[in-house]
Amino acid sequence: MAIVELIIPKMGESIIEATIITWLKSEGDQIEEDDTILEIATDKVDSEVPSPYRGKLVKILHQPNEVVAVGQAVAHIEVEEGSHKEEIVVPTGTNTAESITVTPSSEVTQEIKQPVKAIKKLKTTRFYTPLVRTIAKTEEISIDDLERIPGTGPKNRLTKEDLFNYVNNRNKSNISHPKVLIQPAKNQNINAISAKENTTDLHKDKLPSQSDNEEIIELDRMRKYIANHMIESKKTSAHVSSFLEADVTHMVHWRNSVKDDFYQKHGEKLTFSPLFTEAVVKALKDFPKINATVKGDHMIVKKNLNLGIATALPNGNLIVPVIRNCEDLSLLGLAKKLNDLTSRARENRLLPEEIQGGTFTISNIGTFGNLMGTPIINQPQLAILALGAIKKKPVIKETDHGDIIAIRHMMFLSLSFDHRVIDGYLGGSFLKRIADHIENFDTNREI
Repeated sequence: MAIVELIIPKMGESIIEATIITWLKSEGDQIEEDDTILEIATDKVDSEVPSPYRGKLVKILHQPNEVVAVGQAVAHIEVEEGSHKEEIVVPTGTNTAESITVTPSSEVTQEIKQPVKAIKKLKTTRFYTPLVRTIAKTEEISIDDLERIPGTGPKNRLTKEDLFNYVNNRNKSNISHPKVLIQPAKNQNINAISAKENTTDLHKDKLPSQSDNEEIIELDRMRKYIANHMIESKKTSAHVSSFLEADVTHMVHWRNSVKDDFYQKHGEKLTFSPLFTEAVVKALKDFPKINATVKGDHMIVKKNLNLGIATALPNGNLIVPVIRNCEDLSLLGLAKKLNDLTSRARENRLLPEEIQGGTFTISNIGTFGNLMGTPIINQPQLAILALGAIKKKPVIKETDHGDIIAIRHMMFLSLSFDHRVIDGYLGGSFLKRIADHIENFDTNREI
């Protein structure tokens, strides 16, 4: 017999650790290949970890609520000698994989590292995702109150919607609650922390002093990920931004006239997002070098158009679910994908592979009433488009009978691109092509 390690797989860009939610198998259980062994959570998604092979679960190294690093072993599985290759690939649900080496059972104590002790987060048997912990801390919900809130998630798990409903009802009744005692999961090296150590004490000497007219708020884990990702992007790419104002009147009138029929026929809401996404897809086909990455001295042009759609979460953070192979999708297909992904993103129900592999990103800052912006490139992509708010304004239009002033629906498009490989001509031409597809929208098209 031989012993192999079950490890935490890669789950997305910038995700370095996960929280164990629950074990679905116990020590001594026989497991089949692809059996789900445990459920884990990150600040972005919850996920299941399957077994890559058949055998017996002989040892669980980490318990529910413990935080473990990506690539770290969480269990030992006993498999038959000769029933596997010397190196076993653990599937991760993405295009990447992690390799681990099988160790004979007689050498387990010498070759396999001792399990890492993790931070004990709460004195409770109930699991709370990192997002729920962050909301609870922000809203000053005590542990006792948190324990009493009914959960509507799987196995009565507390969701963010449950928490928001509780907060809304509490605010209406003006009930005073004690300050929260919950600390959000820290983005730190758990190998250096003992389970007996308190996370607040570890950072006590690092906190800035607070005066009476200040409030100190610790960044949650997801915000730390975003911050690091944005800083690395600025360090990597030479950012340049171009702006262009587009007349979206034809598109606005068409969408407003067919949205009810579209819903009746297809059961999907028709927002402006799939219409703009469709225009971007057409422009990327015209300028394929925008849909690329840089590696060393080479540009790698991607044949598939995998568009990331920046989505704001209820806690103010941002996530970018990816619509794959947009070149093959119709307007209905784009609408279905967008509605599904953005809805599940706000409910923290995205799969790990659904936030990876994007080749171009769209950010709709017009949702917040902003006219234009200078978005930061989502590495390793080369460009990102920001869509501003649609506003009515008087515009001078040229006609065969002279210039006239007309009321039109106008919108600013902002493109940030990597000047290392995309010059002003290419970036500007691509942005103009997006505007052309929007302004020349076919109002006679079928739904």
